Amino acid sequence: MNIIIIGPAFPWRGGIAHHTNTLASHLKKKHHVEIITFSRQYPKFLFPGKSQHDPSDKMPDVRGLQLIDSINPLSWISTALKIRKKKPDLIIFAYSIPFFGVCYGTIAAFVRVFSRIKVMFLCHNIIPHERRFGDKALTKFAFGFSDYFLVQSSSVEKDLLKLFPSAKYTNSPHPVYEMFGNPMPKEKAKNILQTSEEKIILYFGYIRHYKGLSVLLEALKYLNDVNLLIVGEFYDPKTKYEKLIKEFDIGSRVKIVADYVPNEDVPVYFSAADAVVLPYISATQSGIAQIAYNFDKPVIATDVVGLREVIIDGKTGYIVPVNNAEKLAAAIKKFYEEQKEKEFSENVKVEKQKYSWDFFVTNIEKLVS
Repeated sequence: MNIIIIGPAFPWRGGIAHHTNTLASHLKKKHHVEIITFSRQYPKFLFPGKSQHDPSDKMPDVRGLQLIDSINPLSWISTALKIRKKKPDLIIFAYSIPFFGVCYGTIAAFVRVFSRIKVMFLCHNIIPHERRFGDKALTKFAFGFSDYFLVQSSSVEKDLLKLFPSAKYTNSPHPVYEMFGNPMPKEKAKNILQTSEEKIILYFGYIRHYKGLSVLLEALKYLNDVNLLIVGEFYDPKTKYEKLIKEFDIGSRVKIVADYVPNEDVPVYFSAADAVVLPYISATQSGIAQIAYNFDKPVIATDVVGLREVIIDGKTGYIVPVNNAEKLAAAIKKFYEEQKEKEFSENVKVEKQKYSWDFFVTNIEKLVS
């Protein structure tokens, strides 16, 4: 097939961009693949982070054409006309937030007029974590021009069927993020981070309210000898969390790296940790869990739909009640007291085989065949 993927991709940063580039790399083993991404992804005033660009050194296998200005309708129409000239068999839109709904819907509408080009929406999310007025209307507009849908969790599947009960779709699990490379020896990673501390747990990713870092900080006050490594850019006020660290008197056991991490540095943080903790208050799925699995790391997470589908309680980690610092602390304590790291890590190596990109590509092929 001749396939065009539309969505965030390098040089833009983040998990969706990583997903797009890795999917393209695996699709091109059997198909002709192009990526069309944004010339402007978000207006600066709408982006809460420091930079929208990926600082990583390594270039992806499939480079994206930066054609789409997310707030310029003329660029949407010109992109659609260029796509029509390429005559692809399939367009895959990487959909994550309603902000792109009108843009994607317009491109899909112009592409489909008097053509046989098929459209698929790969749904990372459908209803956003932080909801706003008009989200459903924007999503419905975009999805109205799609032939197929791919979801990666039962939560997103449920959201899809609420909007489009007759949708033609498949549910294929989020693959492991393999682009970050292999684990390194723990002592080597600790040397790079210039730490000799034992019992290190890792919180990785953007800091937003729904991701529950405040719950993890509260849990740490019940764990006298556990150290927390926080790695990610703050989309919430950093002072909010600094106050909690001071209130719980855990400052000596918390290290913060408040930046977006280039791909080549990711292995250091995961390899230095004993386990990854995802204390989410809500989630449809988590790319962080799939990064953890890539590095054979156990995951201790809250009982939200997108996490309990991936983490096997008592086998590859623990699942605890949402927004319950004491239960989260008890799970972390049990992990160390029962020395579960090696056992869980070996189980992760087996479990992650079901999250391959080849399986993901096969499911796309079956859906559109």
